[in-house]
Amino acid sequence: MPDIIRLLPDGIANQIAAGEVIQRPSSAVKELMENAIDAGATDIRVIIQDAGKALVQVTDNGSGMSAADARNCFARHATSKITGIDDLFHIKTMGFRGEALASIAAVSEVILKTRREEDEWGTCIEIDNTTLRKEEPVAMAKGTSISMKNLFFNVPARRNFLKSNASEMRHIVEEFMRIALAFPEIFFSLVSGSQEMFHLEKGSLKQRIVQLLGNGYNARLIPVQENTDYLNIFGFAGKPDTAKKTRGDQYFFVNSRFIKSPYLHHAVMTAYQELIPADSFPVYTLFIDIDPSQLDVNVHPTKQEIKFTDEKIVYAFVQAAVKHALAQFSVTPTLDFDLDASIQQLDAVTKPFTSRERTAATGSSLYQTFSRGNQAHKIEKSELKDWKEFFTPPSAVEEPFQPITHTLQEPLGLPGRNDLPESDSQYLQILRTYILVAYPGGLLMIHQQAAHERVLFERFSLAIKGKALPSQRCLFPSVLPLSPADSVLLETLLPDLAQLGYQIEPFGKDTFAIQGTPADLEAGTERRVIEQVLEQFKFSTGSLQVTPREKLIRGLARQQAIKAGVSLAPSEMRHLTGALMECATPNVSPFGQPAYAVLDHGSLEKLFAH
Repeated sequence: MPDIIRLLPDGIANQIAAGEVIQRPSSAVKELMENAIDAGATDIRVIIQDAGKALVQVTDNGSGMSAADARNCFARHATSKITGIDDLFHIKTMGFRGEALASIAAVSEVILKTRREEDEWGTCIEIDNTTLRKEEPVAMAKGTSISMKNLFFNVPARRNFLKSNASEMRHIVEEFMRIALAFPEIFFSLVSGSQEMFHLEKGSLKQRIVQLLGNGYNARLIPVQENTDYLNIFGFAGKPDTAKKTRGDQYFFVNSRFIKSPYLHHAVMTAYQELIPADSFPVYTLFIDIDPSQLDVNVHPTKQEIKFTDEKIVYAFVQAAVKHALAQFSVTPTLDFDLDASIQQLDAVTKPFTSRERTAATGSSLYQTFSRGNQAHKIEKSELKDWKEFFTPPSAVEEPFQPITHTLQEPLGLPGRNDLPESDSQYLQILRTYILVAYPGGLLMIHQQAAHERVLFERFSLAIKGKALPSQRCLFPSVLPLSPADSVLLETLLPDLAQLGYQIEPFGKDTFAIQGTPADLEAGTERRVIEQVLEQFKFSTGSLQVTPREKLIRGLARQQAIKAGVSLAPSEMRHLTGALMECATPNVSPFGQPAYAVLDHGSLEKLFAH
């Protein structure tokens, strides 16, 4: 029998590698920007066409490459950053695997132009599907320009898996923002089509955060700075009033590399534990500088996940640094012992500190940790139990997202609209949350917020597919300034929002004017509704993938619904109960929360049986 094991051709091998490294246009943006940073660039410009499907171009003023390096950089595992095995454990650069350019060349048409300071001419190379098509000298400034055209042109199946332009552009903006946050000393710009979305001048970290996240954070950021012999932590954390109901605007960087770490996020959450609601998330941009030998960055294809040699000590330092920052700026409550006379009568204050007690105290491991140099990493650490449960927000536990198929079960025992009493006096509100009404079959209890969310969701679903909801023109339009990323998102949602009664128009760079709102929307709430819908849209998660349109109407239903704790007039209770009975799926809210409960006569009798 012939041998059946054979080596894959380079072209196929490169495409397989590209499947890990270049998953979408934003992956290429990330890799090319990181290469520019490693080249020492102080000016990096990104140009995007057709959400990166037609063109991704990154131009920098870095060190450039020789003609030989320009050819070799497209070979697999070709890199200038690793010379021996030990280098893998002391990585200080952004890129290091030598797979980025090879992967990009395997799935696109690439034009590279580069010149070093000492060279009279630069080099221009064109590569198509890993094949060198052209090499010639070119006149250009010092630096490198790489253009990636027609992504996945030779892998149509992969191209079909790309999302809409709006979705792909959001991913590009996310990657761009992460890198721009990590390097405020570098000028960055991002141009999409003919519009410059970002123009970020060099400056301080705080200036860069405000540039990217919005001017609203300018006076609401607290500096974080802790230096130890094991690691340094610095950055900014938001004051408690910046906390949001959804995850977002939370960034961790380790040695200037963006990472995702639920474990470290939990450390920050515990620092805020008594300051913000349990279902809220603080804003922060935190940097950890640590010896590269204490971590492994080579554990994930996108390098967004890393492993620490001692993750518990990193957790402890992050938590302590944020707590210290909040306390320093009088955000956390403090105790003034001078104000309490009883404190002065305690043994610890009135009795002398004997030599025996002093010896016992100074001999403890905790004392030695803080009194000797190079001992911080030897702090004795208690086990952190149930941190994953803490990371899960209470809202996700109390109101789990349920697949839509689950909500289509037959609602048992629900009275018809004709069975409901017509008199307003028959409707009773309990705890300003539940509506109680008796009907011939028993007792009906309705959760007013869940019920209203269901009513609004079905109304919006019909409107977005058919006749638009009526809109009421605002006498004084509201101006809505947004961050560049949110501005891109809102632009994509404007047609659907118009169907739902919102008349919103661009009003300058990253600013919109709300000209009209649904007729039943409470005046003055339109800005808050749109802002919170954008937050929910960006960061909502669930066990079922839903369309962007459905995410939008779910978010609007939640924001516009009557909240628990709001007093209702009897007529409002009757109207809401009747509207719920007419819904196609009245038994649950759009998020899976039960909307009502029924106690029939049999159940009531059992409650009081002997």
